[in-house]
Amino acid sequence: MIERYTLERMHKVWTDENRFKKWLEVEILICEAYAKLSIIPEDAVTRIKERARIDVNRIKEIEKRTKHDVVAFVESVSEFIGPDSKYFHMGVTSSDILDTSFSCLLKDACDIIINDVESLMSVLKEKAYEYKDTKMMGRTHGVHAEPITFGLKLANFYDEMRRNLERLRKAKEYLSYGKISGAVGTYAHVPPFVEEYVLKSLGLKVAPISSQIISRDYYADFFTTLAILASTVERMAVEVRHLQRTEVNEAEEFFEKGQTGSSAMPHKRNPIASENLSGLARLLRSYAIAALENIPLWHERDISHSSVERVIAPDATILIDYMLERAKNLYNKLVVYPENMRSNIEKTKGLYHSEGVLVALMKKGVDRTTAYAITQRVAMKCYENNLDFREEIKKDEDIRKHLGVEEIDKLVDDTKYFKYVDMIFNRVFR
Repeated sequence: MIERYTLERMHKVWTDENRFKKWLEVEILICEAYAKLSIIPEDAVTRIKERARIDVNRIKEIEKRTKHDVVAFVESVSEFIGPDSKYFHMGVTSSDILDTSFSCLLKDACDIIINDVESLMSVLKEKAYEYKDTKMMGRTHGVHAEPITFGLKLANFYDEMRRNLERLRKAKEYLSYGKISGAVGTYAHVPPFVEEYVLKSLGLKVAPISSQIISRDYYADFFTTLAILASTVERMAVEVRHLQRTEVNEAEEFFEKGQTGSSAMPHKRNPIASENLSGLARLLRSYAIAALENIPLWHERDISHSSVERVIAPDATILIDYMLERAKNLYNKLVVYPENMRSNIEKTKGLYHSEGVLVALMKKGVDRTTAYAITQRVAMKCYENNLDFREEIKKDEDIRKHLGVEEIDKLVDDTKYFKYVDMIFNRVFR
């Protein structure tokens, strides 16, 4: 299991205390910008900075009456500020504070997720090189195809995770927008300079145009990226679930001493972590749908997106943080059985060489349809009678018309399946 401390970083992002602190940071920067414009006195800003405080309990108490969180926040902070509170939250709307701070919080969460992905990629790279030459059967449709190496499988996961990292970095760019443009985005009561000053101080960019809110496609891009990332994690989890099946038994989750797999069957060692990750991926994908539904709001905005984001923002980021940490532990401790991989390769007695025979016949001038029919006839005979394909092709008259024994022996040499492994690794890990 994952220790509590590994998730605390993300949890702290979404605490009420941190959320209100970010609101206060935005509000104070707005006051600073007004002072730069000589709209409010410099000494008033100094006093506001000194006196402003966050009291979560007081804010929640006021909210019971106001039924509005930002109004409750402003009222509570104003109690600490005193007379200078007349300059606090001046000319701005709630969404100026909410959306700008939301972008900051999502950026902080994205940084944690990026770190998680990089950490997982490090494990995948290490394991890919460890098993670079560990031969196993490649499968399509769950059926034996041609040999690969376990390292190639892990390198494939690494490369997909690298693309997720690129998506996250691009999504972070879309998260890096804010707005301080007033009730419907016209700057009627707050000069554009205030927006520019505040957002630059926060490391955000100015949205070229906003209504009362930042357009929700900015955020939908992020949550869709998380859904894709979660699907990659599930792909990795499903692979373990398949490899751990009794009939395959090529790899399995680490089973700790004292762990139990079933309340009824003491022999069970189940892929519980992988199944857990598959289930959580479903949640992440549903959050992406919710984020997409937030885009078409009424006119300059309604409030239907708010309730959605209060759920999906902390839930999605905390979940993906957990999933990535668990996936890292899963693959770091994965128990691999190379001997079973070798044994499984031999289960079809060389049938995986069928494409090699097909291609060899074509190179001898046999048309593809005929070559395929000849090779398939021998393959199906072996498949249905549990015969060794390597021996049967030497006996087949149609094949022997074109291929000698020495040529066939070269065809059934496994070397060709692995001769470009190093090249592939160089491309993936360069």
